[in-house]
Amino acid sequence: MAATTKQVTVFNGDDASPEVMVPVVDILKSMDLDIEFSYPLIGTAAMAASGAFFPAEAKAAIDNADATFFGSTSGDSTAALFYLRWGKQTFANVRPCKWMPGFNSPMASPQGIDFAIVRENLEDLYLGLEGDIDDLAALNFFSPHARANIGDLGPGKYAIKAITEAGSERVIRHAFELARQRNGQRKVTVTCKYNMLNVSDGLFLEIGQSIAKEYSDIAFEHFIVDDFLCRMISNPHDLDVVVMPNLYGDIMSDGSAGLIGGLGLAPSGCYGADYAYFESAHGTAPDIAGKNIINPTATLLSAVMLLEYLGFADGAARLGGAVKEVYAQGLALTKDQGGNSSTTEFCQAVGDQLKA
Repeated sequence: MAATTKQVTVFNGDDASPEVMVPVVDILKSMDLDIEFSYPLIGTAAMAASGAFFPAEAKAAIDNADATFFGSTSGDSTAALFYLRWGKQTFANVRPCKWMPGFNSPMASPQGIDFAIVRENLEDLYLGLEGDIDDLAALNFFSPHARANIGDLGPGKYAIKAITEAGSERVIRHAFELARQRNGQRKVTVTCKYNMLNVSDGLFLEIGQSIAKEYSDIAFEHFIVDDFLCRMISNPHDLDVVVMPNLYGDIMSDGSAGLIGGLGLAPSGCYGADYAYFESAHGTAPDIAGKNIINPTATLLSAVMLLEYLGFADGAARLGGAVKEVYAQGLALTKDQGGNSSTTEFCQAVGDQLKA
């Protein structure tokens, strides 16, 4: 094994996910790149084999790899996903939104849509700090910014939203650096609900404004998140790199996928200071599991991002070009994109383009 060999840990995921992960990894193997893949068990299979849903062997495989290629998971497999996020501190979830000729977009003029949403991946409401409202009342919780007395609300639940200076700074800085790398409009847009949540989301905006002063070569703008959603739908061509807290990013990135033709086209990469993992933005699609019709495009484009991260720029360009050519020809498209081809047939078409 050469010293430059890259190690990639693969989790095929649940439900319909293996139907795209297995052939996409086969395509990567066919490209004769210096990558070695490992396949540790997680979830139900790991429990049957070792008595743990996320055994030490799987954790070690992640730690020893240069990156992880992650299939969509549900249920017992999510412990590995949580480790990839909070354990490896992959704080920036980059979700590109780029239309290609052949994508079945509902937009009248999707040509030229090309932006990326950078979602803060670790904070906000995703900390899982939830409980009974009575617990807060018992603490005599009070804030001068509160608009209601907790004790008057009656029975219910709460969730804590946390926005930190360090978490905001690193993800917003990642967005500015991405705007430089993309070399497109060279613009960063910050969006959150800073008019109503003027302390927490207000902090996110303030940090964005401060960091923007360090990047005189990058244009900067900000919008309240509901205003941003209207602008994203009405004029997506005006966007370049958009950065936002966790919950908004999760919602808006799925919405942005709808602009170009659906979640089957939406790749994703999650980046930390020294680690990254890659996965499609869609879920496990249990309703179509076993039917061989799930669209592999999101997984293929996530693989392109994986190759870019690992330093295989030529390989990434080849794979991305092959996907683009399949759509341009329109001969092997899956049902969600207006075709009749199976997942297998689409992947075969991509493989044929790589050999051409």
